[in-house]
Amino acid sequence: MDELYYQAVDLLKTLIAIPSVSREEGNAATKVYDFLRVNGVEPQRHGNNVWVIAEGYNPEMPTLLLNSHIDTVKPVAGWTRDPFTPEVDEDGCLYGLGSNDAGASLVSLLVSFLYLNKRNRDYNLVMLASCEEEVSGRNGIESVLPLLPPISVAIVGEPTGMCPAITEKGLMVLDGEIDGVSGHAARNEGVNAIYNALPIIERLRNLTFTKTSDMLGPVKISVTQIQAGTQHNVVPDLCKIVVDVRTTDAYSNDETLELIRNAVPECRLTPRSTRLNPSSISQSHPIVKRLEIMGKDAFGSPTLSDQALLSCPSLKLGPGNSSRSHTADEFIYLDEIRDAIELYIKLLDGISLG
Repeated sequence: MDELYYQAVDLLKTLIAIPSVSREEGNAATKVYDFLRVNGVEPQRHGNNVWVIAEGYNPEMPTLLLNSHIDTVKPVAGWTRDPFTPEVDEDGCLYGLGSNDAGASLVSLLVSFLYLNKRNRDYNLVMLASCEEEVSGRNGIESVLPLLPPISVAIVGEPTGMCPAITEKGLMVLDGEIDGVSGHAARNEGVNAIYNALPIIERLRNLTFTKTSDMLGPVKISVTQIQAGTQHNVVPDLCKIVVDVRTTDAYSNDETLELIRNAVPECRLTPRSTRLNPSSISQSHPIVKRLEIMGKDAFGSPTLSDQALLSCPSLKLGPGNSSRSHTADEFIYLDEIRDAIELYIKLLDGISLG
């Protein structure tokens, strides 16, 4: 365990020092690739995604995917330290961009994979370090899944305090258009598209659906942008709105879109994408049940991850705290990494997924 822990910490420090903002992860992907090769396994690479299939693959057995991402957001302005210089203080905090989200999860999963690779298992094991997670990019996990064996269940490494997030909200961004009729403002002519939009916005604000997710609550709909008019004396004939929709496992994204369209038929709604779906795993799944026995309480996560692009049952599980993500002076406690490695191995060594 000590050797795995030291390997993980050393790798994380190295990755912090390699800028890997989304779509610029090439050097970090190379480091992960080289790390796996040095440790006796043969990884594969597609773009800036790196994966490896554990020894003893058997197509008759279920396949478990371990996944976390190598990309980071851009550093915010409030950093008081160099975000690309890993520093450990006297309290055992390792500072650096991506340390919490999701470097600690990534390195903990990588070394856990190395341990489990040599163990007898009644399931196949795949480890994937993916890119473009922070921007939900199409060259990330989505581009790799067709190259992997069929996945039965996935653990996505994100900062959850090592408690399982067994449901996660999805996301749709909708562009809406409401019509009016142009005219001269001074003569009270035309039909003002802004006025037509007001009751529609109010309806969206108060819209509720029949089903509510046990873990995630109701679908959350927010009108976040509005644009209309060309100049002060022209009654606008078009009002555009942007609607942020946080979907739940009670409905698919397509079902949610249909319900919203039915509620505001006067508004033309066009989704920018419906691919970022809500995700979940049954509380009766062996992984969830084993975590429950280990004293880890399940919860629903409001934040988006690569789970949204997985069609199989999945959960988020990783060291750190989501509230530290995307913040200045981001950090991870070194003890959190050690605890994560121990828990991943206890969870997966000897578990039956059949």
